[in-house]
Amino acid sequence: MKLEEIEAIVIDGYTILEENKLGLGGHLYEKLDRKIPIIGIVKSQYQSNTANYKALLRGGSIRPLYISVIGIDLDKAYEHIQSMHGNFRMPTLLQLVDTKTKAEKG
Repeated sequence: MKLEEIEAIVIDGYTILEENKLGLGGHLYEKLDRKIPIIGIVKSQYQSNTANYKALLRGGSIRPLYISVIGIDLDKAYEHIQSMHGNFRMPTLLQLVDTKTKAEKG
């Protein structure tokens, strides 16, 4: 796959932490010359700066995921993550990635 064919990258981490302070996703966006939108998903809220992310409840969970973005509309990214496969808080694909990466570390 060519880099130009990628529509967006989903990461485990924030894209923007607060005004003028990039998170992991923001730094990745910069390294990719601002060409590929980044969607960050995290399980815990960063301070109270709700302007840079949106809480998403999935699968009957009472604890939200927090969606942050750079290079893409927040509401559009929210809908993408909301529509991902899975009956639980974390979409199935992200659960698989998490399991695989933890297994590789151990």
